[in-house]
Amino acid sequence: MSEIVDGPRILRAAVAEFIGTAFLLAGVVGSGIMAERLTDDVGLQLLANSTATVGILIALILTFADTSGAHFNPAVTITDLVLGGISAAQAGAHLLAQFVGGAVGVIAANIMFAIDPVNISTKSRAGADLVFAEGVATFGLLIVIFGIVRAGNPAMVAFAVGGYIGAAYWFTSSTSFANPAVTVARTLSDTFAGIEPASAPLFIVAQLVATSLAIATIRLLWPKLSA
Repeated sequence: MSEIVDGPRILRAAVAEFIGTAFLLAGVVGSGIMAERLTDDVGLQLLANSTATVGILIALILTFADTSGAHFNPAVTITDLVLGGISAAQAGAHLLAQFVGGAVGVIAANIMFAIDPVNISTKSRAGADLVFAEGVATFGLLIVIFGIVRAGNPAMVAFAVGGYIGAAYWFTSSTSFANPAVTVARTLSDTFAGIEPASAPLFIVAQLVATSLAIATIRLLWPKLSA
């Protein structure tokens, strides 16, 4: 993940992060709505939702990796910043684009399924087990991404991230949000993939704590990544 310092490139990368994060959320939320409408079986709903998420993640990362690094996730951006992979200016632009793009993606998904554009979720995801799961999911995601980059196989990140998130939908009790921008955006849809605003802050705290632990672990295991 190379440093981006010039103005035009920062803008291009931010636009890529905006579009990528928007489509990611449209995919996550839209597939959840579709799954709810096709079946009452919660297991099949989760299978449909996770499969669509895997597919869109792989496609988006392959599309935007060369333009922005295809972060679509503040946890990834913060980690890359701390490890010296991108500039502070680029990180700030990424973060803004991710949060705004995520919200736009959810609104688009709601509209596509004839739901109010902003439809605040009432789906409780409270509980220490779910919060812990978010920490585990986020830590694992960052280790996978930066481990593969350190191994010199950045082209494989798309498939590894898709595979990891697809698995984490099933092995974590929270269904692996693992992304602060995704967490905030999913409060805007009272559907299968939603999360009520009251549940979101602890998810984000867990994600950020896990990011700090992941940064320390990455520095230990792959010191050449550190600035």
